[in-house]
Amino acid sequence: MPNVTIDGKQIEVPAGTTIIQAAEKLGIDIPRYCYHPALPVAGNCRICMVEIEKQPKPQIACYTPVADGMVVHTHSPKVVEVRKAVLEFLLVNHPVDCPVCDQAGECKLQDYYMEHGRYDSHLSSTKVKKEKKAFSIGPTVMLDQDRCILCTRCVRFVDNVTKTHELGVFSRGDHSQLDVYPGMRLDNNYSGNVVDICPVGALTDADFRFKCRVWYLSTTKSVCPSCSMGCNITVEWDKMRPHQLKKARVMRLKPRHNPDVNDFWICDKGRYNYHFIDDKRIHRPQLKDDFISWEKALDTLAQALKPLKEANRAGRIGVIASPQLTNEDLFVVRKFFKETLKGALLDFRVPEKPGDSDDFLMKADKNPNTAGALTILQPDADAAQIIHKARQGEIDVLYVFGQDLVKLYGQEAVADMAKKVKLFVYQGSNINETCGYAHLNLPSSVYAEKEGTFTNCQQRVQRIWPAFAPLAEAKGDWEIVALLSDRLGVPLAYKNAREIFKDIAATVAPFAEMSYEKLSDKGMVLK
Repeated sequence: MPNVTIDGKQIEVPAGTTIIQAAEKLGIDIPRYCYHPALPVAGNCRICMVEIEKQPKPQIACYTPVADGMVVHTHSPKVVEVRKAVLEFLLVNHPVDCPVCDQAGECKLQDYYMEHGRYDSHLSSTKVKKEKKAFSIGPTVMLDQDRCILCTRCVRFVDNVTKTHELGVFSRGDHSQLDVYPGMRLDNNYSGNVVDICPVGALTDADFRFKCRVWYLSTTKSVCPSCSMGCNITVEWDKMRPHQLKKARVMRLKPRHNPDVNDFWICDKGRYNYHFIDDKRIHRPQLKDDFISWEKALDTLAQALKPLKEANRAGRIGVIASPQLTNEDLFVVRKFFKETLKGALLDFRVPEKPGDSDDFLMKADKNPNTAGALTILQPDADAAQIIHKARQGEIDVLYVFGQDLVKLYGQEAVADMAKKVKLFVYQGSNINETCGYAHLNLPSSVYAEKEGTFTNCQQRVQRIWPAFAPLAEAKGDWEIVALLSDRLGVPLAYKNAREIFKDIAATVAPFAEMSYEKLSDKGMVLK
């Protein structure tokens, strides 16, 4: 293995490692535009040039492999002059419209110019006018040709990752410009990723465009809840101006690197599935037509469940949980309904139609925690049986977590159940048709308001973090069940999700020896 020295630091790396990769391992940042670790090397932007001792000219760090004994300088006077020259050429035709550019604040052209820029340009101010500005190239992406620096990241993405080949560079010399091929649109399942990898403001997200300045955004690590792949994401939200945009808190979702799950990418379905976090939420407990306090809601539930518990008639309680719940939520649901209320009928498997899928990241199962629900709940009942018993009047209390039964079973079946059961409880975050039939609606929090874990289709357990407090009077699902258990005189001594996960690790064998610390932000696979 070659031993290389970069800026006075020595490192031994595998043969074939490039200078830019070796520098990253040492924590040395080399500027780059065209280089991206998940894309083929193009070597066309030239800003990553470094000085190598015993070589007459600077070399590009993204393409040059290290050699044993190589000595590299990344910030020598010669290197700084080269970077200034590169930036000078890039800015000949680039408009200085940073005040209205969505990329302002996270633009590498801005950043590197402030660090290395030549403020007294040697070149003429005459610019080559590009043909098109701020036009749609697909349902999610806008293109400003005059901002493009021709790094070709987006072209290599559609050629090598999605293999859909919508984008190309047309014309020659300083008239070269990025565009879609004639008759095509950038309309694939992963089109939003080209915005993430664009180092300047040439490609912008139509959904996020002019919505919020990036310096107002706070970022929270999470996991996409849109399918069982569990792609790692960041929730980016605006806490500075809650009065804007109908009080929407979440501004956008972006992919978070995890080489074992989604690498650097997410699908468009997951990327834009965030509006439900603030739209059509259940704000307060509701008993039939009246809004009530949590105290009264819990008392109503306890009064219905306590006689069944005391009479050993828990078999007349039907519970339909949801694979949208976290492992911690599901564990408390199991503990209460299967241990405290022994004999309650509990399942989560409902007849959902498979969603869109592909051979990359999108999975037909649109739930983030089906694997966790199967492992933790270990259901011995059947949802269809629960529904049948409810319609036959053999269920006294029907407790539903987040499942829209109207969508699954039809209005007639749900209306029939609502008449036959004594108490129909819906616990969920968003209003749906089932809420109109439930006797008692309880507001729960969404994933962006929770701490916990999901288990994806790879059996990988991954953490989610709360970005902000639950909306209005919503509470965490496990917290609601724990409060109810306390009402029945069987307190669950959990103060937070971390304590619940410790109990999961101690009692559910596949989770053995796991902890939040060991999961970190990359996750661990079940045993």
